[in-house]
Amino acid sequence: MRKLLLIGFLFQSLLGSAQSDVVYIQGITLEGNRRTRDEIVLRELRVHEGDSVAFSQLDKLLEESEQFIMNTGLFNRAAITFKSWEGQSNKVHLLITLEESWYLYPIPIFELADRNFNVWWVEQKRSLDRLNFGVEFTHLNFTGHRDKLKFTAKYGYTRNYGVRYSMPFINKAQTIGLAGGFSFAQNREVNYATTANKQVFFRNPDRFLYKRFQADVALTYRPGLQFSHQLLLGYRYNQVDDVVAKELNPDFFLNGRNVQRYLTAFYTFTYENRDVRPYPMSGDYLFVSLEKDGLGFSKDRNALTFHVGYERYLKIGRSWSLGGKFRAKTSWIRTQQPYNDNRAMGFGRHYLHGYEYYVVDGLDMAYAKTLLRWQFIDHTLNFGKVMPLQAFRRMPVKMFLTLNNYLGFVNDPFATPDNLLNNKMLWGAGLGLDIVLFFDKVIQIEYNVNHLWETGLFLHLNMNI
Repeated sequence: MRKLLLIGFLFQSLLGSAQSDVVYIQGITLEGNRRTRDEIVLRELRVHEGDSVAFSQLDKLLEESEQFIMNTGLFNRAAITFKSWEGQSNKVHLLITLEESWYLYPIPIFELADRNFNVWWVEQKRSLDRLNFGVEFTHLNFTGHRDKLKFTAKYGYTRNYGVRYSMPFINKAQTIGLAGGFSFAQNREVNYATTANKQVFFRNPDRFLYKRFQADVALTYRPGLQFSHQLLLGYRYNQVDDVVAKELNPDFFLNGRNVQRYLTAFYTFTYENRDVRPYPMSGDYLFVSLEKDGLGFSKDRNALTFHVGYERYLKIGRSWSLGGKFRAKTSWIRTQQPYNDNRAMGFGRHYLHGYEYYVVDGLDMAYAKTLLRWQFIDHTLNFGKVMPLQAFRRMPVKMFLTLNNYLGFVNDPFATPDNLLNNKMLWGAGLGLDIVLFFDKVIQIEYNVNHLWETGLFLHLNMNI
């Protein structure tokens, strides 16, 4: 629709004998942002009031502006059209129509304690003892400034209490942000070792074996739409039961210690140019980070770790996308690290498809993924008044078939002989069905194979809350 209007306005300006190669942004009007402040939306635009824009670039800049608005995670829909266009002077008034997402999630927690669904379903035999339950209150737009407030009260496998708040902008220029929080967690079961690249656990139902407290504050600097910097300072206090530190694994915190205290500093640079961050089809992404654990007052922890990641996606036609992803980390302090901090692959989002049942520890790690996607469904379900919450009445649904290929390697100079996946090239591949609900809820169902010729059907969820 916008392109048709552009053609019409161009024809109108030509008839009026006006110069049509430059468009002047006379004004910008927002509609639909009932909670979100105007300045938060205007910050994400590639064009601003008073700008002079080449006509040939206008549609591209408006499309990118829509993508940046959507990538805030605050809206289900963002459309930029023209409220008016003066043919003689080429002055344009833009209209931004928004549909806000649901921001408030006071939801009950019912989650798996294990690394992924398949580990819980198969290896842990769907044990109800490995579930977490409680309440998590998340507000994604607490004051309308895109600030996020989160309270957690969790019971079950992990008892966890935490508060976190982040404000993306604290200055008038909207370049500096601030975040901070703290949490306390404790468990009656602890993963104390890795054998045959599987986690080994010890449990005592009568007392808590593993306790963690952490607090941190972070400063962010985002001078433009695509570049950002973050500096985080934090404090960590961890305690493990003597039966673990003295008997089961003296290297859990090293040297048989049962307490670990240290300060940490973390710097990250990010370049973000993906069209849709939760599920990109085009664009690229880069991050570089440096983390120092142990800043002098305690000798419990001493590590300096460098992380880098790069992603590139190329859209082919309307429905196809070819992508690649690379991640790596290296430890610049080469001494043995505590078992609990020697994580590489298999934790969080650092995993190889086909190796969901395995973990690989080590000082260094690198993996690369290539993927081909075909979108075969792009539809919006309209529930109308049957859905009482307006933010959920329209649910965009996209479905993709995927072909994936993965290579990875973990270097662990201190690996034990029974962990055969360490210090070895790993390969996996598979076919998948990806379902994207709304803008950022991703469900992945994959059938994968690894270099051991083990196959399986795997489920991954990313709700981005």
